[in-house]
Amino acid sequence: MQNLTVLELQNLKCLINIQNINYQKLISYSDYAVDPQIKQTFNKAAQDTLNTKQKLLEFLS
Repeated sequence: MQNLTVLELQNLKCLINIQNINYQKLISYSDYAVDPQIKQTFNKAAQDTLNTKQKLLEFLS
């Protein structure tokens, strides 16, 4: 693990929380979508947010 400052850790936690919120919103949007292409777009964006969250979490380990 890199030596992160307290401010960097706080920012990292904030970014991780934002990714969680974005994921939940995108899944919700996907649930309401009727058009299969739009549903697929929301699902892909949700998966991308999970991937980003995982990359951010790697800084904590």
